[in-house]
Amino acid sequence: MGGFQALDWIAIAGYFGIMLAIVWWVVRQKQRTSADYFLAGRHMPWFVVGASIFASNIGSEHIVGLAGQGSTSGMGMAHWELHAWVVVMLAWIFVPFYYRSKVFTMPEFLEKRYNSTARWILTIVSLVAYVFTKVSVTVYAGGVVFNVLLPEIQVPITETFVLDAFWIGALLTVTLTGIYTVLGGLRAVVYTDTIQTVILLIGSAFITFFGLSKLGGWGELQAICRENAANFALWRPNSDPDFPWLGILIASPIIGIWYWCTDQYIVQRTLAAKDLRNARRGALWGSFLKVWPVMIFLVPGLIGYALHQKGIIEIPPKLDLNGQVMLDASGNQVRDGDQVFAIMVKSLLPVGIRGLVVGGLLAALMSSLSSLFNSCATLFTVDIYEKIRPKASERHLVTVGRVATVVVVAMGIIWIPVMQRVSQGGLYKYLQDVQSYLGPPITAVFLLGLFCKRINGKGAVAGLAIGFVAGMGKLALQALTGGGQEAVITSPDWLVYVGQYNFLFASGWLLLISIVVIVGVSLSTAPPDYEQITGLTYATATPEQKKERRESWGAVDVLITVVVLGLVLALYVYFSFWLN
Repeated sequence: MGGFQALDWIAIAGYFGIMLAIVWWVVRQKQRTSADYFLAGRHMPWFVVGASIFASNIGSEHIVGLAGQGSTSGMGMAHWELHAWVVVMLAWIFVPFYYRSKVFTMPEFLEKRYNSTARWILTIVSLVAYVFTKVSVTVYAGGVVFNVLLPEIQVPITETFVLDAFWIGALLTVTLTGIYTVLGGLRAVVYTDTIQTVILLIGSAFITFFGLSKLGGWGELQAICRENAANFALWRPNSDPDFPWLGILIASPIIGIWYWCTDQYIVQRTLAAKDLRNARRGALWGSFLKVWPVMIFLVPGLIGYALHQKGIIEIPPKLDLNGQVMLDASGNQVRDGDQVFAIMVKSLLPVGIRGLVVGGLLAALMSSLSSLFNSCATLFTVDIYEKIRPKASERHLVTVGRVATVVVVAMGIIWIPVMQRVSQGGLYKYLQDVQSYLGPPITAVFLLGLFCKRINGKGAVAGLAIGFVAGMGKLALQALTGGGQEAVITSPDWLVYVGQYNFLFASGWLLLISIVVIVGVSLSTAPPDYEQITGLTYATATPEQKKERRESWGAVDVLITVVVLGLVLALYVYFSFWLN
């Protein structure tokens, strides 16, 4: 089943044909204002908003990295993929304030609630984080898959330098995505996301189906995973070095609230809705779609592990930076989980279906990248450029947004080689690691800002600044004291201890530090001006705002909420005992 055949290429070509048609239709609609370009004119229906939220979240790093984590650490990362309940929080708690404020970006909301300094801090941190984690990680993951699926493709540049499948795939997809994002803005992003969501779900479902069929069914998967239950269980003892249960309970909600409820990358989709009802229902629809990644992305990783154990497929060993095979504490070879998904596609799927699944992978890669590109362009244009040039015309701002997108694309590509160094422990775990240190101060500032009217701008700035410095300090120490590579710092003992302290517990301490700083500074300085925060906190919501909020939901919204929470609970209960 090795190489691609005609039907596979036809399926991939069909996918690109659909994308091209959608982008052409969008580009023909003139985008004269910044609202047209960055928020799709604020008239997106709820089903498009929800599909875009889901497709933006599920990138190639999810499919590649999550399947990889499933094959090496079982259900340990499932807690991050059961965050549908946090997306419900976005719909009911956060969206009404964001949408009512008519902001373009989350930093802009912080300026309304606090001050311009808080806006600058969040803008700069977000842009740096997007370019050096999300963009580069997403492209890198896509390149890994191309390297496995089409290793024979090579383009000689000079006598000594040849572009291999990794770089060809990465450069091709990032360039194509950049073009349609530059031309079409958020409208192109959300409409292509809607189609990509369907392809993504169907393609991943095929992997699960064919993988289980080859393995011998769900019972066989359970039996094989039960042999390694300690490493594959959903809940681990507190002595577990990677996923202690208490650390999961502390850190997972912190990261979830930051990512789903305050991150420009996700929230921008709800701001593009045509009214508050569609914004909330779109978030709820996104929460329903978010229920399924455990089954269609993480479970295939488990299946890949089981197939490897039975000798049906071969997961290659992971190599260190010197090209040597990595060994675990017991002296066994460490398998390269990030290749599992691509190997299963190549080894298990029939002709035609294989092309469809690769189309789904391209859909994941391109939807995440397009969302990232547009969010970065929005942050730069609205939160930096427009502050420097407040009298710039709407058409000029759209042009700046397009140029900013091109710059972000270039910077992401330049940073890709570094990903080989930072992904030694697996792409998905690396992402959660970094996010555990970025998220706590932002989560604290937004939650306290909505629920406590006494919190002021000075407190917010102090909390953001100290929280970020502490988080980046911990990340630097982690890299220097081990972090999957050779240790640079080996003494004093207390510094090594801090560096190697579990990232989940560290996330909880960072949140606590941020809250103490924010509350302490706020209470020791003057309260915020009441007129400034009117309508921006629950305590200062206006009668009109309360009425609009109540009229924006109905029985359908409540039903979706109950279904989503019920499904999350059911998955938690089942996978808590599935290896017993």
